[in-house]
Amino acid sequence: MGDQDLTWQGTFARWDRRLFDAVAQRHWPGADRVLPRLGRAANHGVLWGGAAAAIAVFGSTRSRKAALRGAASLALASATINTVGKLSVRRARPLLDGVPTVRRLTTQPWTTSFPSGHSASAFAFTTGLALEAPGWGALLAPVAASVAFSRVYTGVHYPSDVVAGAALGVAAGLVVRRLARDVEEARVVPGDERRAVGAPALPDGDGLTVVVNTDSGTAARAGLDSVLDRLPKAELVECAGPDLPAELAAAAARSKVLGICGGDGTINAAATAALRAEIPLAVFPGGTLNHFALDLGLAGAEDTCRALAAGHAVRVAVGRFTPGARPAPRHAADDPAGEGTEAGYFLNTFSIGAYPELLRHRLRWAPRIGGGPAALLAAWRVLRAEHPVALRLAGRPRKVWLLFAGNGTYHGTGPTPRRRDSIGEGLLDVRMVYGGGRPGPRLLAAAFAGPLTRSPVHTATKLRSLRIADIPEGTPLAYDGEYAHAPSAFVLDALPHALTVYRPH
Repeated sequence: MGDQDLTWQGTFARWDRRLFDAVAQRHWPGADRVLPRLGRAANHGVLWGGAAAAIAVFGSTRSRKAALRGAASLALASATINTVGKLSVRRARPLLDGVPTVRRLTTQPWTTSFPSGHSASAFAFTTGLALEAPGWGALLAPVAASVAFSRVYTGVHYPSDVVAGAALGVAAGLVVRRLARDVEEARVVPGDERRAVGAPALPDGDGLTVVVNTDSGTAARAGLDSVLDRLPKAELVECAGPDLPAELAAAAARSKVLGICGGDGTINAAATAALRAEIPLAVFPGGTLNHFALDLGLAGAEDTCRALAAGHAVRVAVGRFTPGARPAPRHAADDPAGEGTEAGYFLNTFSIGAYPELLRHRLRWAPRIGGGPAALLAAWRVLRAEHPVALRLAGRPRKVWLLFAGNGTYHGTGPTPRRRDSIGEGLLDVRMVYGGGRPGPRLLAAAFAGPLTRSPVHTATKLRSLRIADIPEGTPLAYDGEYAHAPSAFVLDALPHALTVYRPH
């Protein structure tokens, strides 16, 4: 048995060396310039760290989450390679006799050859990114493959070293995804929102209409295929994005409770309909990130069904932006219609500046070139912006690269933080990156500075309301991931305990 193992190992080593020599002997036009430099750029994960930083600063919320997953996958792969991997198989580096001098690295690695750390890092980052944002993953996959191939091309690794490193990188990405899911499930912890009195109990679903946005989630995917078993008298309606507002308004008019299945933008539209009809909202998380549902304490459709059957609900705050110089009436049903002053609402976040600009460009280009390339091109356009947004804040002229307002106090540093413990306090978490210089350095500085009120770059404060005026025509705004054009003036404010939402006690 031992002789057979040695024979197999010898055969494998010969094939590995033959493939290595074949790469060394073949002429690859243009590769002598590109591949050695690409390999050097990936030293110590610098290439992937730069990619993660760019995506985190200029990407969407989902892209930032993907970049974090990629960085965590890289860290896990690197730690595994440099401990278990390199110490377990002490394989010598290939001899460089057949490798052209122009390809060789100036400084040769001193560590053992198996497995390839560069390949592991490249595939770990790309896998972690792709599992959360496939468009970005597809965009960077050729770069990762090129980095891995460069290690054979420059003569520092055998092909099997690269394949093993890539496999370990993919495995690290899968492990991080599993761990991240566990963390997200642990994050589903109800806050201290006020209990709603008088929310109807619907043990069989009678009086409930659930509208499903098929563009963001389907009934089967969100677990709604079992909702009718629990709530047999509930009405289930599927519709596409363009028909969603009218369908929600009609459902709210004929129901005791309005149910919604979709992502944060879809839930925003349903909350607006529920506010105007003055009825409770039942949320069935069916989007990609489900920020509102997670912060509320809903893990899935089963939680919502239990709350509906028992009549358990809470009162949550809602952010609002009202065109004009004065806020709208306190009750959504009193908003005047047809006068251009109807208020808009946000459950999570509102922003003006760099993020809405990026969202505008990405939505414009994504149908033609795909989501990943569109996001990259949009980030490039935002980085090249010459002027911040000039406006008037609370009567004072200001220039900002980004104005962020959260519905409730968010945790974390930087201009766009991530998580909150309660949606009931009725405060706006306002963060601004002031204009001046170029947008890239300013946004990066703000991301690392944190909410420092004395920072010349970034400020953070808590407000009940904020008047914003003299906004240039065509300025975009974003709220809960949706995009629109800003009016010339509006008031941001928070409505405490404005919306009733079902949640188990």
